[in-house]
Amino acid sequence: MRKIDIHNLIDNAKLNRFHWTVIFWCALIIIFDGYDLVIYGVVLPLLMDKWHLTPLEAGTLGSYALFGMMFGALIFGTLSDRIGRKKAIIICIFLFSGFTFINGFAETPLQFGILRFLAGLGIGGVMPNAVALMTEYAPKKVRSTLVTLMFSGYSVGGMLSAGLGIFLIPNFGWQSVFYVGLVPILLLPLIIKFLPDSVGFLAKQNRTDEAKKILSLIEPTYIPKQGDVLDSGEAKAAGASVNQLFKHNRTVSTIMFWVAFFTCLLMVYGLNSWLPKLMTKAGYELGSSLTFLLVLNIGAMAGAIGGGWLGDRFNLKTVLISFFAVAAISLSLLGFKSSTMVLYILIAIAGATTIGTQILCYTYVAQFYPINIRSSGIGWASGTGRLGAILGPILGGALMGLELPFQFNFVAFAIPGAIGALAVCFINVKHSQERKAQVQQQEMAALNTIVAEE
Repeated sequence: MRKIDIHNLIDNAKLNRFHWTVIFWCALIIIFDGYDLVIYGVVLPLLMDKWHLTPLEAGTLGSYALFGMMFGALIFGTLSDRIGRKKAIIICIFLFSGFTFINGFAETPLQFGILRFLAGLGIGGVMPNAVALMTEYAPKKVRSTLVTLMFSGYSVGGMLSAGLGIFLIPNFGWQSVFYVGLVPILLLPLIIKFLPDSVGFLAKQNRTDEAKKILSLIEPTYIPKQGDVLDSGEAKAAGASVNQLFKHNRTVSTIMFWVAFFTCLLMVYGLNSWLPKLMTKAGYELGSSLTFLLVLNIGAMAGAIGGGWLGDRFNLKTVLISFFAVAAISLSLLGFKSSTMVLYILIAIAGATTIGTQILCYTYVAQFYPINIRSSGIGWASGTGRLGAILGPILGGALMGLELPFQFNFVAFAIPGAIGALAVCFINVKHSQERKAQVQQQEMAALNTIVAEE
């Protein structure tokens, strides 16, 4: 009988076709997730004219999806620790894809808001599960890079939303960009076939044959044998998984993660909702304003991948603090008159260090919590952070309604960046260091295990 350490095997595996398959499907899901989310900022100027919305009403309408995302992250982040990542992801795809498509048929702000809330349940629920799944399968040496590479699909979705908006809206109306949201449901049969579930979850559910098959794909040198015992290296948490987030020196860190997510998501969704409108107000045409949104998400993708690369080579916490600080500076500078080229550069940097920072936050929190409460940890950080996401569009609408000087709109979104940097400073890495030491002990024990074949 052999004892197989799942984490040790995955951590030391070489990047292969299996890993790229997981990255591809998770990234594709996140691309459409990002598309469905950013779509509101694309159609916002048109909806304000169509339904005669005040800035505050428009900001509140934009927050309906974010309320849904908050509940979706809390519900599906915790639920997936019980039913598995794959099932939770499939349910979320049905929600965000189906209701985004139906959103194109909305005739009143109330109908639009309700449908956005229902789509938000899926948008918010799929994020923590995709991150948790990718974290569990990524080799240790490139974990941050692979997770951020996968999550950069969010920025690709944002670019796709802005790019299609430039083409579709003038030719087919604002509803057309919502109809595109049906594509993920059409892809579900392929997702069900090719996307694996968490190997740790399969082992806990005694679905050992499935788990062994996946492990052999992760590490081809592993040949499953009858009687192999799979060890996830994690003791089953006693009590509710949410309570576990505050045990073992995790209380301060958990709260600081929530603050960091709150401030980061406030910046992200405030900008995604109001950047086109702010630029339209500054004198740019709608097409040019949507180009700014496109540049924001191009910068976000570069920031996410670059941040993941830096996180694997340096301290991820230090990289995250730096990103928050640069976000605050770049957003402050956006409020001052500059040449178009400088403006594009600042917006790209803002995208890299706001949306990019959000992706790094997910990566950091995923690596902080153990596997048995990982989705719960990500889900609750994301869910409570959604309060910031909800506040972002409302804050933008309130500022627009007050008719303050142009630069004040951006300074208001820069302040949360400074607060987020301080919050990350107080995250306690002691628990993570203790866990790493425990994993190293398990690896040494695995090397010294006497293999006895029956």
